[in-house]
This record gives sequence, C-alpha cells and structure tokens, in this order.
Amino acid sequence: MKSSCLMNRLVLFISAFVVLCNGTPVCRGVLDPYPNKPKLTFRDDGTFKITLLSDLHFGENPWDDWGPEQDANSTKLMRTVLPDENPDFAVINGDLITGENTFRGNSTSLIDEIVGPLNELKITFASSHGNHDNQVNITHLEEILREQAVAPLSYTRTAPPGVGGEHGPGNYWVPVKSPLCVRSPQGQDHAKDLPGGVDQNGDAIPDWVDESVAKWIKIETQRMNAAWGPSEKRGALAFVHIPPHVVQDLRGGLDSAKEPGLNADELGAGSSQASGSDSVFGNDQPFWDALTENVPNLHAVFSGHDHGNEWCSRDNSKDVIFCFSKHTGYGGYDHGWGHGVRNIVFSSPSPTTAPETWIRMEAGDVHARITLDENYGR
Repeated sequence: MKSSCLMNRLVLFISAFVVLCNGTPVCRGVLDPYPNKPKLTFRDDGTFKITLLSDLHFGENPWDDWGPEQDANSTKLMRTVLPDENPDFAVINGDLITGENTFRGNSTSLIDEIVGPLNELKITFASSHGNHDNQVNITHLEEILREQAVAPLSYTRTAPPGVGGEHGPGNYWVPVKSPLCVRSPQGQDHAKDLPGGVDQNGDAIPDWVDESVAKWIKIETQRMNAAWGPSEKRGALAFVHIPPHVVQDLRGGLDSAKEPGLNADELGAGSSQASGSDSVFGNDQPFWDALTENVPNLHAVFSGHDHGNEWCSRDNSKDVIFCFSKHTGYGGYDHGWGHGVRNIVFSSPSPTTAPETWIRMEAGDVHARITLDENYGR
C-alpha cells in the first residue's frame, strides 16, 4: 500500500509562490507538473527541511581577481553548509547573478557554478529571481533555461503564458508527497518571481510582483481546492526576492528581544516593492492581498534583497509573518555582517503545525531561532 502512494503534502510555488500540500492521489494527474522527476517527500518521521540561500551575486568584477574570488568563496560556503544541514529541499531566493556587472558572452555559464554544489550533493532545489537577474547581460528567462539544462534536480520552471508580466516568467509550484497514504491535503507553500532591475536596453523594470500573479494565485488555489479539498487543510510558505512594501511599517516596531536577527539595513526607496515614489507605492498590494486572502495557514513569507536584515515580524493587518533570508553570497554589498543561510523545518505535515526557523552562519554558529506560530510577533 505504502509503496504505491503518490500523495502530496508539500507544494512549492517558487519565484513568487510555493505550496505545501498533504497526500492526495490527484497529484498523480493534472496537478503534478513533474511526472518525470523524483517525488519530493516528507521524511518518515514527518519532518521536512528547507535551506534558504539568498543573494549569491555571482559574476561581479569578472575583469579582475576580486570577482572570481567572491564566487569561489560563495561556492565554498555552499559546499560547507549544505552537507552539514542536509536539507530535503533548497531555495535560492533571488539575485543569483549581478547581471549588470558580468560579461554578456558567458553570463549564463555562471549558473553552472551556482548549481554545482547542489548537483554534487544531489539536493533538489528551485530558484526565484531578483532585480539583479534582469539586467543588460542576463534575464530571468535565460537563467531558468540554463538551470533546467544543467541541473537535473532543479524544479525551477516558467509560469503559464501571461503570468508574471514580460519580465517575471518564473512563477510556479512544486508538489511534495506524504510519506503515508493520507487522503486530505495538509500543507501548502508559495513563492513568486519578482521582476525589477533593467531590461537589455537599460530601461527600468517594475520591482513589484505583477498583478497577473495575484489572479494566478486565486486560480491555482481554486484548482487545488477542487482537487484536494479546502485550503484550510493545507499549510503554506511563500518566497519572493524583494520584500513587499508592508515591511517598511513592520521595521519601526521591532522588539529585538522578541523578534531577533540582524536589523542593519534601512528600509526605503528601492529596498521594498513599489517604493520608487509615492505614486507607485503599493503596486504590490494585489499580490499581497491575493496571497494572504487565498492561502489559509500561511506560516510565513520570505524575501532576500536587503543584505543586512534577518528579522521576522508579523503584519497584523493580514495576520501573517514576514521574514528576511540571510545574505549567503560573497557578492553584493556587505558591511561585515557575515554569510550564511536560513533553515526552515517542519516537525509535522499537519497544516497547523508551525515550522521552526533560524539563521546558520558559514562557520556553523546559529542564532535567531524562532517558531513561526500564532504567538510570534504578538
């Protein structure tokens, strides 16, 4: 019986949306977008671990020694941290490449370096994409296609036609099955592709999640409900590279004792979505509304982008927790904040069991360990 079970507990919508869902035979059919890839599964003890890497920024200063040295340091970090953490799944949460800095002729080959440690360790993973991944020398789509070509265990894929706008093609979800044959869905994760940056003509690209993604979230949730039952029977996480604009209000009331983690980056223009001017501030609101209104048991939303922040805080208006990742790569700006990853661990596939999360530094030290439950941030 168990060997024939093809049911899901976790579905990941990456770049903008990731879903955790509990076992259902329907995932064998139309709602399983990966019929030829290994099925992701909660462990036999009911746990599932995600290691979140962010802001690798490969490809800086390729004309001298400094840039390639930073890439080598980032690769070394991955080869140190990933075997120690032994995650069930990894998420690279945006700004894989500093596309305005690298050379056009070999920019996609940097993906080979980035996914190398994941390939060697046979870790399943998926990527979101950020503002530095849309630049004169690289695009989100080029990165996705290269990753698909060189990483057999990558679950990164492109969005359906018309979803994500012209420059945000990477909105998708990844199913994870239960270790047991359980009939009702239990968990749900979401993540989204954020444009931003400039196009290959140097023209600015909006930094907010396209409104089409908001519509897509609603449609996909309805499909899951029809196949698996009510959304309340699933739990969820979300990943997006640039934080939504609401985090600017969250920072002002942070209590470092209750909401631990590095809090060094100021939040203002350019540090959150749709923040270029008052006239566009809030253009990410349809996405934020769609995510928080259509996905019950949304345990947290994770972003990168601001290298000096690690904290988590609750948006009381939507009753959802937002968390920064940890700056992983040696590329990109840094002021002695160190490099590491964020771990997210579920102790059970139950939709209401909150995951634990913490920051793990390259040398192995751990801090900001919290549980993303109903008491956090209150």
